[in-house]
Amino acid sequence: MKHLLRNVLLLSTLFSLGACASSGPGKPAASSAPDTARRTTSSSAPAEDLSRYRPVFAAPKVPMVVHVAPARPVAPTNHVNAQIEQRLRDQSYTNKNVKYAQGFRILAYVGLEKDQAMSIRRTIISRYPEETDYLAYKQPIFRLWIGDYTTRLEAEQALQRIRSLAPKAQLESAQVVLNKTSF
Repeated sequence: MKHLLRNVLLLSTLFSLGACASSGPGKPAASSAPDTARRTTSSSAPAEDLSRYRPVFAAPKVPMVVHVAPARPVAPTNHVNAQIEQRLRDQSYTNKNVKYAQGFRILAYVGLEKDQAMSIRRTIISRYPEETDYLAYKQPIFRLWIGDYTTRLEAEQALQRIRSLAPKAQLESAQVVLNKTSF
């Protein structure tokens, strides 16, 4: 029984090796002459010369140096006519009447306890008296906003200052009151 099993395994191994040996790379079979010519030309160099299709450009010409007299500078004149002057005055008047703009406020507190909102408000105002504060109560929630900032950069800088006093503070987009002293 052992001999039979060994012989079967030996024969199956020989057949598999024989099958692998016949399918491996070998010499190419004899082929016709045009086929071999095609193989040798494609592997070594292109069959066509494409240089005649390449565009040919002439060398750039060297420009001649021409001496030009420098132009006289033009004197600026202020030709603002009466219509433009009136429109500028109208725009200035309109800008002075603008009271609100889109900007940012810092939401320093949101919660149910009025005492905690007031204590945060007092600490912020005592440290930064120039900041304006807005305390709103919409039952049952108190909200405390700090500042009127027209740009996000200003708001981020103020948020970093206030973060130590109100750790959960965050920025909120809001309609802010413009400071009239800046006009």
